Amino acid sequence: MAQRVDPDARREQIADAVIEEIAAHGLRSVTLARIATRTGLAIGSIRHYFGDTLREVMRFTLGILIQRIVRRDVELSDDPATRIADVITLAAPTSEQERTENIAFVEYRVLARTDPEFAADIAATSLAGAEAIRSLLRDALDDRTIDEEALRREALLLFTLIEGFSLSSALSSSPLRETDVRAVVTATMHRLRDAYPPAEKAVARDPEILRSP
Repeated sequence: MAQRVDPDARREQIADAVIEEIAAHGLRSVTLARIATRTGLAIGSIRHYFGDTLREVMRFTLGILIQRIVRRDVELSDDPATRIADVITLAAPTSEQERTENIAFVEYRVLARTDPEFAADIAATSLAGAEAIRSLLRDALDDRTIDEEALRREALLLFTLIEGFSLSSALSSSPLRETDVRAVVTATMHRLRDAYPPAEKAVARDPEILRSP
């Protein structure tokens, strides 16, 4: 009796082959024939899971990349400022596998500039990420006096750090160092907090705040 194949596992295997092909040769190099070579599957088997178009394979692969970024597991600190460093460090490609996946994601983002269908998925992911950072930053600056416009700009700064780490990793021959990423984000958060005066409620709780350097 032939061994039963898990369709979800097979689709993810095909997506992994697409990611590896993009990392090695670029997004436009992906063909059903190249995917078949990397997976050892017949082209007919790939079509069985995705239909006749390569585009369906590419859309599914983008979905896998987004899921893996979102689902990276990390234990977050109870301290709001440290929690931001945890999240941004988590998002940065600091392993070889994450670097490979990040290269593919960056190439999808470039393609999305002129492809409305891919652009929608990319934009939704970016918006969710930016909103998450803004929410975390609001918590981290809860004891500081900052208006909504300033908060928006500072959140944009932090989100730009994420995008900068992503592009830097995609152009590098090795993953980023986790210690470097965390040090950059931590220093940025210290400078950011120091730029805004303590809120009245924070001073009321602890008058010594005003004496802090």
